[in-house]
Parts: sequence; C-alpha cells; structure tokens
Amino acid sequence: MQAANRIRNALNTERGLSFGAWQMLPGANHARIMARSGYDWICVDTEHGNIADWQMHEAVAAIAATGVSPIVRIAANEAWMVKRALDSGAHGIVVPLLYTADDARRLVESAKFPPVGRRGFGSPFSMGSTGGVSSLEYLQQANDALLTIVQIETKEALENVEEIAKVPGIDVLFIGPWDLGNNIGRPVMGAFHDDLNAAIERIRKAAVDNGKRAGIYCVGGEAAKRYKDQGFHMISVVADVVALPTFLSNALETAQGAKADAAVPTY
Repeated sequence: MQAANRIRNALNTERGLSFGAWQMLPGANHARIMARSGYDWICVDTEHGNIADWQMHEAVAAIAATGVSPIVRIAANEAWMVKRALDSGAHGIVVPLLYTADDARRLVESAKFPPVGRRGFGSPFSMGSTGGVSSLEYLQQANDALLTIVQIETKEALENVEEIAKVPGIDVLFIGPWDLGNNIGRPVMGAFHDDLNAAIERIRKAAVDNGKRAGIYCVGGEAAKRYKDQGFHMISVVADVVALPTFLSNALETAQGAKADAAVPTY
C-alpha cells in the first residue's frame, strides 16, 4: 500500500514536496484527464464540489489507475463521511471545519482501524486503489499508509493550532486561506492582509515543529511557487473550476486579438 501512495511517498522525502490539483466537477474521464497532467495527487472535493458519493467512488478509482494519489475532501468531520471516503480507496482525506485538538483526535479515531481507532472494515473497493492488496493486507497496513489531513481554516483552529499539531495520527495541516481570512476578520480582497500572512506562517511552523507537513490551497502556479519557497509541502496548485474558465477566456481574448498569449500554441 505504501508504494502505491504517491503523495505519502513524496511527503516522506527529506524535502517533502508534493503538488496537487483540485477536482470540483464530476466525471471519471474528467478525473483521469486531471490525473494525467503531472500532479502527485488530485483532491476530489465533496464539500464544495459538485460531486456525489457515487461520483467520488468513480473519480477515486480513475485517479488511482493513473498512478496518482486520489485524496477526498469530505464535507464535515463526520465519522460516516470519513468511512465512505476511505472505503472508496482514497489515499487520504482532507477534513474541514476543525476547531480543537479534541476534534482532531475524534477524526483520527474515525480514520483508523482498531486498536488505534474505530473505523469499520468491509469495503470491497478500497484495495483496488491502494496497490491491489488483499483485504487482510489493507486492514493491516491502512492505519500507516493512508493520510489524515486537517484543514486549519477557523479562528478557533488557528488559536489551537499548536495543540492540534501535536495530535498523533494527523499527518498534514492544510490551510484554506479564504475561509481562514474570513474567520479571522481579514477576508481576501486581493492581496492577503499581513495578519492573514502571519496566521499562515504560524500554521506552517506549528506543523513543522511537531513533525507534521504543511499544506495550502492556491489558485495558480505563481502562488504555489511562493508557498513552495516558503517551505510548504502539500501544495494545491489549481482547481478545475479556476483553470477551465481562465484558459477558455484567455484563448478567446487571444483569438479576438485582445491579447497575445505565447504559451498557447498555434496550429
């Protein structure tokens, strides 16, 4: 299982750097196309994305079949959502709306099989996306091989971030800058406020100081490179719902003569 988990292998290197993309639109072919774009992982977003449970299952399998890690963002810190995402074969879960270290401990309990946690066993689908292991091998290896990723995006989570980072079984602290900005009274209205930048660095430091990895959501390569240089590890470069309209609009403007785009080939 460990060998099949591309993102965990990347995070376990000395630098620990991995790049991913965010899938919010449904479709196995869509997921497959994204996965073949060169990223280490694709996050299937069932919180804000237009993706139902069965579509999540199909996307996870399609992504894993390309050798890329499927990650699922669930809608809330609910045990049944954790189980559904991991049972689909996800290599890890991103969990929003945490507030305290107790929330993080409750999440770990939901994500791990006994004796570490209380996750139920029985999915016939998870093994196919995790290296084709047997059901027994999956049961024995899943606790160590799969990633548990918490979003730090609330005022309370920021205040408790050092304690959250200490919780065993949490692998990555992942920042959603827009929600974090809203929740600390510094909404993103263009450039990030200095207080938001300070909060982002506090979270990164809390992760690193406690042996965890730090992740962040970006909406383009320039921001992703900046956070790479800042020392982040799990970096979401772009979402499909950002990339698609941006490319379409740029291509149309180029065709109309409104702008030149040397990056787009001519045929």
